[in-house]
Amino acid sequence: MGAAEHRRKLVSLAYPVYFELLAGVTAGIINMVWVTRLGADAVAAVAVATNVENLLLGLVLVAGSGTTVLVARARGAEDSAAMRSAIRGGWALWALVTPMVAIGGYLCREPLAHLVLGGSDGGSLPLATGYFSIALPGITVFFAANVVDGILKGTGDTRTPMKLAVLANGLILWLDPLFILGFDLGVRGAAIATVLGRTVALLCGFVALRRSRVLRQAAQAAPNRIGSLCVDARRTAATGLPMSIDFVTRMAGALALVAIVARIGVGEVAAYGIATKAMYVATMAFYAVRQAAAIRTAHLLGAGRDERRAIGRQVLLLAGALGLMAMLTLLAAGPWIMRAFGSEGEVAEAGALYLRCLGPYLTLLSCFIALGGVFEGSGGSPALARITACGVALQLALAYTLSGAGLPGVCLAMALSMALQCAAIARMYRRTEHPTVIGCANSRPNLSATEPDSHTPDNRFA
Repeated sequence: MGAAEHRRKLVSLAYPVYFELLAGVTAGIINMVWVTRLGADAVAAVAVATNVENLLLGLVLVAGSGTTVLVARARGAEDSAAMRSAIRGGWALWALVTPMVAIGGYLCREPLAHLVLGGSDGGSLPLATGYFSIALPGITVFFAANVVDGILKGTGDTRTPMKLAVLANGLILWLDPLFILGFDLGVRGAAIATVLGRTVALLCGFVALRRSRVLRQAAQAAPNRIGSLCVDARRTAATGLPMSIDFVTRMAGALALVAIVARIGVGEVAAYGIATKAMYVATMAFYAVRQAAAIRTAHLLGAGRDERRAIGRQVLLLAGALGLMAMLTLLAAGPWIMRAFGSEGEVAEAGALYLRCLGPYLTLLSCFIALGGVFEGSGGSPALARITACGVALQLALAYTLSGAGLPGVCLAMALSMALQCAAIARMYRRTEHPTVIGCANSRPNLSATEPDSHTPDNRFA
């Protein structure tokens, strides 16, 4: 298969994922815009609650990401039984993880709010507790939507998850003022609006699953083996756990880096926080390419075709171009970006300097994240998670050492650490050999399975 075909498939899979990720960030921004009218305590409560939800996302990635890879492999192998096993495993993990988070979180909502607010007993504590009393039970919907997205992406359809995310955010945009101000529910209203918007989108996601041609064919095909639900769950967990660890490690590293930046000054902390939000616009593009690479690699391996090297080359070209574009944009527009977020004075100057120094790190990060998708799709994510863990630990140590040079020193630490991570993953890539396909018992090299293009998805919702 030619390079142009790989590139076209990667782009068609990646761009809907990017807009889906953007929509996910937008949900938090919408809530923040409306609660700002309620005062600083309300803003603080929603901000910390949103950060907790982002961390909890790492738990369900075990089910969502694992399901995506296994469904894609089964689709490539045309193994209906393996596809059903992958889907069962994803839902089994959802059923295992969700009650612990939803029920346990609700029961511990007040201590949790106290913890994430740094032990504060101010006005934000009861507000955060109230938000958690709605949002943590509502995490059931959020986690289920992640599994639905994982199944759809495994079938090759990345456009429907994008539509579902846009639908959820459109509803949140409409429901927020109604519940926050109209019904005078305040912060609780923001949580209710978010859960309701996601619930409607989840119901539409179930409709999309029922309408999927790929899933209908898998359901109608005669089963060639029956597996235990525990076995299905373990297989999905083994596939998705390294991806979850990778995500949680990077999130934890970013939070720990705040403490190191705090040694420089309060203004630098504010600048770092604002600049990091701006940087998400670029990093989400890298993760979109990563998901596309994982889906494409898993599908072709399931079909018995090892195209990892070819896919890796195209991934590096795409991600490298995105990283270079991000570097040039931040270099040229750093001050304007900071002003767009409402910063001024020393904070704006520090943030602009930080953004301009991020270029080398972002370029390296784009290649590492995107190429990681090839290993996620081929069963190499445990090694990838180890590289990430070592890289984050090194980054924190270097940042602590170089923080005396201010934010440029922190950027240098990030770039040096990422350079070593890139060297490690490049070595893995050079040593790529024919893998043992995991999760598909009937992988055959000469299948003529066709891959649904995300421009013409098999899944649609009314």
